[in-house]
Amino acid sequence: MGQCYNSVTVNASSDKVWETIRNFHDLSWASNVITKVDKIGIVEGVIPGAKRILNEAFHETLLTFDDDKKLFSYSIDDGPAPVARDTVKSYIGTVRVLPVTNDNTAFVEWRSTYESPDDHAVSDFCNPIYHALLSALKEYF
Repeated sequence: MGQCYNSVTVNASSDKVWETIRNFHDLSWASNVITKVDKIGIVEGVIPGAKRILNEAFHETLLTFDDDKKLFSYSIDDGPAPVARDTVKSYIGTVRVLPVTNDNTAFVEWRSTYESPDDHAVSDFCNPIYHALLSALKEYF
């Protein structure tokens, strides 16, 4: 099983960071990375089952959402190689926001697991995207 892991400390409270990223359909905080978000269907972006297409390429579904734990998980259902549906199985991404109590900042981690014949190709493709998203989040604050 392959995996990706990226994290960042953001100079804002965990509540503010969570409020910014919690809506699966709103990536306005990362507009330099995600240039287009298409909401698919009528399910709101905080309800499991919500669907989106990012940059006309990544088809994703919100699987879990927990305001109290400040986390959500999603699947990548299809996308460009190497995360295309015929190459990757069981791609699950999880985003979690934790408080850093000594200075009222936030620790954000973005991890994923997946099954693929070439785990390194997937991680080499996805890690730079997650790094860019987390860098955008840090810059947003």
